[in-house]
Amino acid sequence: MRTFRTVLEQRIWERRLTLEEFVQEAELYAREHREPGTLGLRHLQRLVAGRRSAGETLGQVKASTARLLESMLGSPVDELLSPPMERSVARVAAGVPIEPGLVGAFEWLDSSAGWRPGATLAKVGAGLRTTDVRDLQNDRARRGRAGRRQVVDAVGRYYGTPRTFGVRSPGLDVRTSVFTKPEWIDLRLSLDADHDRLELVQRTAAALAMDDGCAQAAVERLVAAAALGVRFANLPLYRLAEIDVTRQGIGGAVDVGWFVEYALTMDLLEAELADTATSGTGTLNPLRDKYLPDLDAVLDLAGRVSAGGVLSLVAIARPGDPFRGAADYALIVQTRSDQVVNAAGKLAVIPKGFHQPLTDHRADVRIGATLRRELEEELFGRSDVDTSEVTTRAAAPMHPGRWSAPMRWLEDEPGRLRMECTGFGLNLVSGNYEFATLVVIEDEEFWPRFGGQLEANWEAAGLALYSSLDGELITDLVQQEAWSNEGLFALLQGLRRLREIGGSRVSLPNFELSGL
Repeated sequence: MRTFRTVLEQRIWERRLTLEEFVQEAELYAREHREPGTLGLRHLQRLVAGRRSAGETLGQVKASTARLLESMLGSPVDELLSPPMERSVARVAAGVPIEPGLVGAFEWLDSSAGWRPGATLAKVGAGLRTTDVRDLQNDRARRGRAGRRQVVDAVGRYYGTPRTFGVRSPGLDVRTSVFTKPEWIDLRLSLDADHDRLELVQRTAAALAMDDGCAQAAVERLVAAAALGVRFANLPLYRLAEIDVTRQGIGGAVDVGWFVEYALTMDLLEAELADTATSGTGTLNPLRDKYLPDLDAVLDLAGRVSAGGVLSLVAIARPGDPFRGAADYALIVQTRSDQVVNAAGKLAVIPKGFHQPLTDHRADVRIGATLRRELEEELFGRSDVDTSEVTTRAAAPMHPGRWSAPMRWLEDEPGRLRMECTGFGLNLVSGNYEFATLVVIEDEEFWPRFGGQLEANWEAAGLALYSSLDGELITDLVQQEAWSNEGLFALLQGLRRLREIGGSRVSLPNFELSGL
């Protein structure tokens, strides 16, 4: 038997049952068993499952219920929580559910802004009590309406027409905000041990200067994240310190930082730029002036927070079909969910994920390692590698013994799966480094076997399929204003490479590079 107090502390801190849910279940158990001071194992198992005795989902609790438990325990309920930051979350949230991942963000901002412990939490609590969620939703919708061209133009005005990735074809001229160089484009690099050679280093990152304006913007981001239910997990991220990308291989060095540092600094630049683009305020970008003021700062990877991503165009060979037509490749495009931290509501290739480790910081640094994990998570149904939902308890989450059936089948025979890096660039919207990649499933048996099992996770609001033989629809697709710039970069580089290697399965426009 365990005391209520012991289980309450353990469950809220380790397993994330909310205080209100636990109190309601505790009251129910006390009434059923007339033993308010103890909790049986069977009842604990039901609490872990988040269910009542009859199996219904736990709901909200009345104030009288909280007082009942307080009387049973002999101390205020919120004083039972541990550590102190978790106590404060229960007090100031005022009924608004707060993602557990935000707690680490509160502590980080207190330290970075030079505030006393708990100051961020108090500011977020005040913001939640005074902010109208409808205003936040309207702000998000307005930023979502900022078209790709508007964003690219705003970046060009700020940095003075930098050299960014673009393509041309008859009747089409498309540009992105991804800064790149000729030697970073059309890489055709197989993601194997000979070419995928980033290394992990240990270094002391430069201290981030955060003034009052930057700190206030970070608080506003936390208020919006809590009020809108944005998923926020303070996970380790790779930060790029050096890069050496050529057609001979991917070299360079990364160290490990934390997501919160990126989310409350560099990632704020995307929303600020969208505000500038949609409000006509010229070049008023105080956060950009602080964090990414010129191209020298963009290229100073070691001197700033340089997080990054791996994005891939996935092309799956399909046999001919009497309705669809000849044998082709299925190309998959996603619309990003409103729950994601960046590029919410935008078009992107899939998978699209942060370059970050799971459990083995040195081995996971390979671009191919991130790409395989993202395929498993975003298309093949592996929820256990989605670290925004669960804590990874497996020692080796990407061990072959844990692969999904599609991944296992692809790896069973050489030649079924091709993974290449097609380009590299630095996104001027946020400073992120972007690895554009191409995944080609060459064996057309995959589609009849597994095509019906492919399903996006929570990060996507929807998927769309395009045929590699439908040049007309592909041309229309690349011109859509809803694209995220990094997503369009990966799409175009993938299409250009697929046109070279796809043979009779491909009938794509000739997208020629421009501006480099």
